[in-house]
Amino acid sequence: MARYFNTTGPCMPRLHYMLPPADRLIGASLDRYIRDELYWVLHAPRQTGKTTFLQSWMREINAGDEGIACYVSLERCQGEPDTAKAMPAIVEAIREYAETFTIPLPVCPNVSPNSMVSATLINWASIVAPKKLIVLFDEVDVVEGPALVSLLRQLRGGFAGRGVGKFPVSVAFVGMRDLRDYLVRSKDGLPVNPGSPFNIKHDSATLGNFSRSDITALTSQYTAETGQRFETDALDRIWGFTSGQPWLVNALCEQIVYRIIPAKSGETVKVAHVDEAKDRLILARATHIDSLGERLKDPRVRKVIEPMITGSSDDPVGRSDRDVELCLDLGLIAWEGSLVIANAIYREVIARYLSQNYQDNVPQPQFKWRRDDGGLDMDALLDEFQKFWRRHADTWEVKADYTEAFPHLLLMGFLQRIVNGGGMIDREYAAGRGRVDLGIHFGGRTNIVEIKLVHAAEGRETTLAEGLEQIARYANTMGADTRHLVIFDRRPEARAKPWDARLSVETRTASDGQPVSIVWC
Repeated sequence: MARYFNTTGPCMPRLHYMLPPADRLIGASLDRYIRDELYWVLHAPRQTGKTTFLQSWMREINAGDEGIACYVSLERCQGEPDTAKAMPAIVEAIREYAETFTIPLPVCPNVSPNSMVSATLINWASIVAPKKLIVLFDEVDVVEGPALVSLLRQLRGGFAGRGVGKFPVSVAFVGMRDLRDYLVRSKDGLPVNPGSPFNIKHDSATLGNFSRSDITALTSQYTAETGQRFETDALDRIWGFTSGQPWLVNALCEQIVYRIIPAKSGETVKVAHVDEAKDRLILARATHIDSLGERLKDPRVRKVIEPMITGSSDDPVGRSDRDVELCLDLGLIAWEGSLVIANAIYREVIARYLSQNYQDNVPQPQFKWRRDDGGLDMDALLDEFQKFWRRHADTWEVKADYTEAFPHLLLMGFLQRIVNGGGMIDREYAAGRGRVDLGIHFGGRTNIVEIKLVHAAEGRETTLAEGLEQIARYANTMGADTRHLVIFDRRPEARAKPWDARLSVETRTASDGQPVSIVWC
C-alpha cells in the first residue's frame, strides 16, 4: 500500500510519510522520566504531532522489558466538569487500554469518584509488576473544573507512594496548554491552592515545528516512492507559507500531489503548484483552518490579535501576559524577536476570516477596475472604496467585533472581493509596526497598499510622513508597479467633519523619490 501525507489524526508508519516526532521535542528528558520516576507535561498546539509522539513512544516502551506504557485519551470527558461523570469515563478508558494487553482490570466496588482513578491505577500497577507502569494522558485540555481538580489530586495522592507494583512511576499530561495556564476554580468559586494539585510535575516540554530540512526529508520519502520531485524553490515556498507547522506542511503536500499534479503526471512540483495549493486549502476551510477562525471569537484572543492587525502599540502586551500565553500555546502567534502571527497562511486566514462578511457584501463591481494590460486599476479601485466607505463605515462599525481593526478589515475585504480568482494578496502585519502592508499581485503586476490610522498623539502630517517612509521600505523589498497609502482618520474631531472634507486623494513623494498616491478616509 502506498503511503500518503496525513492530515487526519496521528501518523502511522505503515500508512503515512512521517518523521520521528521525538526529534522535535523541546525541553524533554525522556530517558529520565522513567528512570527517575517523574511526572511531566507536554504541551503544543493542535495537530503538531503530540498524539503521534505519544503512541510512538508507547510502542517503543512496550517493545522493551522495563515497563508497560498506557495511552489514555481523555477526549470522552469533553465539556464534562462533573466529577461523578468524568471519573468513570477516565476509568473506562484505562480499562479498555488494559484489555489490549489481555489484562482484565477489576472494577473497584464502593469507591467514590474522587478515588476511582487512583484505585484503578493502583490495581494495574500491581498486575503489571515487576514491570513499571507508565501512563500517558492525552487531551488533558478537555477535562475542566472540578473534574480536572479531582484527577490531578488523585494522581498527586499516589505520587508520593509511586513505584513498581504500587502506582504509575511516570505520568505524562498532554494537551495544548501547560497545566499552570488552566484557571480552575472549585465549586465555591475560590481559586484552587496552587500548591495542590499542580506541584507534581517535574518539567514542561513542547513539540516544535518542522525545520526547513525536515520538509525536505518528508517530501524526499514521497519522491523515493513515486519518483515525483519537488523543486527547491517549491520547498522554500512551503516553508515560507507554513513556518514548518506540521499539519499545514502535510496539507499543502496532499493538495499538490493528489489534487493538482498527481505523481502519474510525471510533472515536477513547482512554486506555482504550491501557491495554488495554498489558495485551495484556505478556500476549502478544512477543520484545522475553520477551528482557527473560531478561536478569533474568543475575547482573550481578540485582545492579542487586534493590535497585530492594526499595528498598534498603544496597549503593549508581552509574553508574560496570560492572553498572549494562550495565543502562543494555541499556535496562533510566535515569538521572533517580537510577537508575530505564527505563519503566512495563518496571517491570510485571520484576515480573510475577519473580513469575510464585508467581502460577501461588496457588490459585483460595475466600474472599470482592470487596466487594458490586464492589471488592476488601483486608482479606480480605491476611488470606489472611498464611496463604499462613505456609505457603510459608520453603520457597519458599530456591529464590528474587531472595532479598532474595522477599517483595515473592510478595505481588505473590499480588495479580496475584486482579486478573487485572478490574483493573490500578501499581508504583512504585527503589533508595533504601525501599519498593514498589502502586496496585491494581479495580471502580472504588483501593487502596494499600506494602511495606517492617524494616531491621536501624532496627527495627520506625522502619520503621513511616517507612512511615506514605511511604504518605500516595503516597496523596495517587494518590488512595486504602484504604491498607495490609505490613511484612516478616526479621531472624533475628524469624524465630526462633513464627508466631502474627510475623503480626498493626493500625490506625494516617498523617501526613495517615488510617487505615492495618498487616499484619505
